[in-house]
Amino acid sequence: MEHQDNPQEFLRIIAAVHARGWATGTGGNFSRVLTREPLRLQMAPSGLDKGRLTADTLITVDAGGQVVTGSGKASAETLLHLALVEAAGAGAVLHSHSVFGTVLSQHFAAAGAVTFSGYEMQKGLAGITTHDSTVHLPILPNTQDMQVASDTVRQHLASGRTFPYGLLLAGHGLYAWGGDLFSANRHLEILEFLLEVTYRTLILAQR
Repeated sequence: MEHQDNPQEFLRIIAAVHARGWATGTGGNFSRVLTREPLRLQMAPSGLDKGRLTADTLITVDAGGQVVTGSGKASAETLLHLALVEAAGAGAVLHSHSVFGTVLSQHFAAAGAVTFSGYEMQKGLAGITTHDSTVHLPILPNTQDMQVASDTVRQHLASGRTFPYGLLLAGHGLYAWGGDLFSANRHLEILEFLLEVTYRTLILAQR
């Protein structure tokens, strides 16, 4: 059982994501809720190798995305983390840049989602109790304007559209979240698994 007040568990998860090649070249960004009143997120800083972070490199940001503790720089995508924390009730948000997620987010961009069906591993997503189900992972347009991206996410959530604790930005990567750090990490791993399976299935179908 992981401990939400333990930054070492947060660092371990970030390092594991990096080791899998899902956050290379200082890519990816990660956050967990420290407090909700007032809202404070602990985050990995921008521009650093995510495989070499230490507790003293982590930063804390407020509800406006401003750094309140630590000397690092907040990611430009902090606004998207805040949108998921506030609108989806996320306790942690993990953002990966895997090859499979990036390729499929472009391939299925026009469809607006990657669809998974019939896989036992879908049951790793909260609320999914059988392989005999269909899961739609939304794909939203990529943009360098994170205010626009966060507004789009908030609008989708407010509309009642289903998000399987994850979404893709086209040509960019996966955002996965959960009620706590353990759940967010599980959802990230399950969604990345399903993305890889989908990619490999497409390749096999061409043979």
